Amino acid sequence: MSEDDDVLLRRDGAFTTITMNRPRRRNALSRAFLLALTDAFREVAETDARGVILAANGPVFSAGHDFADMAGASHADVRDLLRVCTELMQTIQSVPQVVVARVHGLATAAGCQLVASCDLAVAAESAGFAAPGGKGGWFCHTPLVAIARNVGRKRAAEMALTGEVFDAATAAEWGLINYAVPDDELDKAVHDLLQRATQGSPRSKALGKQAMYAQLDRPEQDAYAYAIEVMAASSQTPEAQEGMTAFLEKRAPVWPA
Repeated sequence: MSEDDDVLLRRDGAFTTITMNRPRRRNALSRAFLLALTDAFREVAETDARGVILAANGPVFSAGHDFADMAGASHADVRDLLRVCTELMQTIQSVPQVVVARVHGLATAAGCQLVASCDLAVAAESAGFAAPGGKGGWFCHTPLVAIARNVGRKRAAEMALTGEVFDAATAAEWGLINYAVPDDELDKAVHDLLQRATQGSPRSKALGKQAMYAQLDRPEQDAYAYAIEVMAASSQTPEAQEGMTAFLEKRAPVWPA
């Protein structure tokens, strides 16, 4: 992998960092770039990494879709591009690892959607977030799917209808990110959160992440019915039995390989 590649992968202990590396294009999400990011997440999913950091090079986290792909494109071509983008967002939530977005600079439109699609997110206080289509000519329809599921209807509507940039403190208050931290503490905060979020059995964590997303948008009764079945079945795994036994024996658990 070359430092000139659009997507960089770096393994550091238990964690892998996936870095968006199109700074001259403000990490705009072209079709090829979306596919490369999806491939990177799928590649990491097959490893024993415990967690993933999604980072970016350059002054902007991501400016969203690359309009060079879209201006003048046919209806069918734009639909295909949006499906490719959606596949990336869903891949992030389907990989077994915990994924944390490390956000600096601006995350706008599909770039903001990218942050909202990660399991967790930490941003520098200087970062900004926007769904700018509301003050332009093309509304942020697909980014709002992920954004609204993080911040709720009224706040999503404010972001979408005004198109304004919201600062990191507001993003944290609204639930778009977990923490807004001083710029010089960003890396430490990201690693601290990922360390805390990757404790315990990796297999149990992967199943838990999958089940969490599967039940979130179901009606409460259906969500409970689904969660009961998953939790009952997972109680029979070696990891669950080891966790319970270790607790009763007042010792540290030893997770199965």
